[in-house]
Amino acid sequence: MTTANNVTFDMFVVTLATTAAVHLGDVVDRESGVKSAPNLASAAQMIDMLALLEDKTRGNLTLDEEQKLSLTLRTLRKRLLEIKEQVVD
Repeated sequence: MTTANNVTFDMFVVTLATTAAVHLGDVVDRESGVKSAPNLASAAQMIDMLALLEDKTRGNLTLDEEQKLSLTLRTLRKRLLEIKEQVVD
């Protein structure tokens, strides 16, 4: 589904996921070439927003949209746990 500005559901999910990845410290800053330190609280909040989106759109997405959102959430949750484990060790 596209809007008048050609924004798709997939693009919206990617935008939220990219923000989560930035907060996880996985994205290199374009200008400095350096990754920022993880902000786990902000990353978790973005993941929670994606989970809310999944919950609120259940039954209203195409199979492809559902699968991409589900995979995105699994990937981000796994990465968050990996970083939390690194911090503890």
